[in-house]
Amino acid sequence: MSYDPDCIFCKIIAGQIPSRKVYEDDELYAFHDIHPWAPVHFLLVPKAHIPSMAQLTPEHERLMGRLMVLAPRLALEQGCLPYPEGGFRIVCNTGAHGGQEVHHLHVHVIGGPRPWRKG
Repeated sequence: MSYDPDCIFCKIIAGQIPSRKVYEDDELYAFHDIHPWAPVHFLLVPKAHIPSMAQLTPEHERLMGRLMVLAPRLALEQGCLPYPEGGFRIVCNTGAHGGQEVHHLHVHVIGGPRPWRKG
């Protein structure tokens, strides 16, 4: 598994920087956003350092499938109401033009009653 010693998310995953953990397994880590936009706002990241969606290859299909299947379960566990009345948003920024600030692949899972601070 790759690790970037200069990456803040790699440091969070390694326990070098504290976080409010939502979920962890061998491949994925989820934690609350430190500046939430909505009542539910957490990040879901692969433990392997993948800089962005742009670096995904066919070898990542299973990992990304797991991530996308896990996101709705965690959203409900964190307080989002079920579909269709409830729901949540999944956002993945990629590159400078896409608004990516931390270059470790991550998705924001955002939900809860509106209005939200952003989005």
